[in-house]
Amino acid sequence: MRRSVIAGVGGALPERRVSNDELAKTVDTSDEWIVERTGIRSRYIAGEGETTGTLATGAARSALANAGVAPADIDLIVLATATPDQTFPSTATKVQAALGINDCIAFDVHAVCTGFLYALSVADSMLRSGNANKALVIGAETFSRILDWEDRATCVLFGDGAGALVLSAEEGDRGILSTRLHADGRHNDLLFVDGGPSTTGTVGKLRMKGREVFRHAVVNLAEVLTEVLEAAGLNAADVDWVVPHQANARILDATARKLGLPPEKVVVTVDKHANTSAASVPLAFDTAVKDGRIQRGDVVVLEAMGGGFTWGAAALRY
Repeated sequence: MRRSVIAGVGGALPERRVSNDELAKTVDTSDEWIVERTGIRSRYIAGEGETTGTLATGAARSALANAGVAPADIDLIVLATATPDQTFPSTATKVQAALGINDCIAFDVHAVCTGFLYALSVADSMLRSGNANKALVIGAETFSRILDWEDRATCVLFGDGAGALVLSAEEGDRGILSTRLHADGRHNDLLFVDGGPSTTGTVGKLRMKGREVFRHAVVNLAEVLTEVLEAAGLNAADVDWVVPHQANARILDATARKLGLPPEKVVVTVDKHANTSAASVPLAFDTAVKDGRIQRGDVVVLEAMGGGFTWGAAALRY
């Protein structure tokens, strides 16, 4: 069976790391308040010259090097982001140009924090159908540029970064086993940005009702994880690692408990990176591969939920 095998992983972060204590100098908050409620201890904030596109390109180069794949071999780039460099063209085409790829399929996917799962599912479908053979799937964000830095309930939660996977269409039992995606637009007012080209003509700022989002997240993520495991013919005991969207340590803990998964099987990077939206899953995956936790042959489940609401999961054998 032709499957999408993960050939390489990569990540990129801005130069500037901002601790909770540093943030507390300009925001009415404290390290204790942030850690107790979210588990976050630091985040990376993009500086001058650092954009979603440059971070995505850095993560792509890292993943290509890890895979031993030349840019010219890539025939598909799917980039998940809610903070593109421009309204158009897609940031994926900027990555394509930066990598020196003259011609390939390249487009953005917008599903906020679930964006990487959407991008992964689209790329997987295109590889399995034969429309492409090698793909770059990227999640990249500069959420710091849409935050209201006077809203301490939200601005402390997010950071910037990018993560990428190189997918290769190969025969065998490794690769992506199943994906499941969902959306429910009735909950727009719980997590959104109050701007846009066709409404206000401005970028806008992020707005969130955290308690309501938490409640939906735990239920939706547990359900979609069950779905994706059933679709792959697996159960919770077969899972070596869960790589979740890094939104909040409490959500990670609650979701693991609901599924009966031991916490030591959950990859957690929210303490270092905060919530990087579409970048969080591939960044966490890259971290766990590079530090030796995730090994070849391991069964890994990815999951995320974001504004929209959107949510999804993927099961794979690395």
